[in-house]
Amino acid sequence: MTRGRLLFALLVICLGLAGAGTLLLKAEPSGATRTVADLTFENSEGNSVSLADFRGQAVLLNIWATWCPPCREEMPSLDRLQAELGGPDFEVVPLSIDRNGLDAVRPFFAEIGIENLDIYLDRPADSMKALNVLGLPTTLLIDSNGRELQRWAGPKEWDSPEVIAEIRGYLDLTDASSRSDTVSQ
Repeated sequence: MTRGRLLFALLVICLGLAGAGTLLLKAEPSGATRTVADLTFENSEGNSVSLADFRGQAVLLNIWATWCPPCREEMPSLDRLQAELGGPDFEVVPLSIDRNGLDAVRPFFAEIGIENLDIYLDRPADSMKALNVLGLPTTLLIDSNGRELQRWAGPKEWDSPEVIAEIRGYLDLTDASSRSDTVSQ
């Protein structure tokens, strides 16, 4: 192969990889029929919690770590999203995969002024495998029946009007679908 063709082939490969990287940061349609694995993790008191404990409310499950710069960057917007939408029908669940657990997360939350989020720790470190998470941060929108509605890889400005509208849109579609399923039965 000539040097020119080799450079051209390398350029095509690099552009392809750059495009793949860009695609990873976009939302991936999930299909509301896929039930999310019932993960078990810990809260800040060391008590066992599972995703099943959140049934009946929608969950924005954010897999993150304190050593991950994009995770650190988006955490304040997740806190503001919880303040805006959080309640009996919606909960932001930031699930830390930090090995140092509370010793890593608690000081970080205090440092950046997190006021509305609870601390959840991925013990015994099952979330990435169970949810097929390839990178951090990864966030799943889970409906009140435990079905994955949407998945985002990479950071977002979670409290922006556009993202809030997007989340509400997914939840409204699911509510409408659930109502029509009930009526047709």
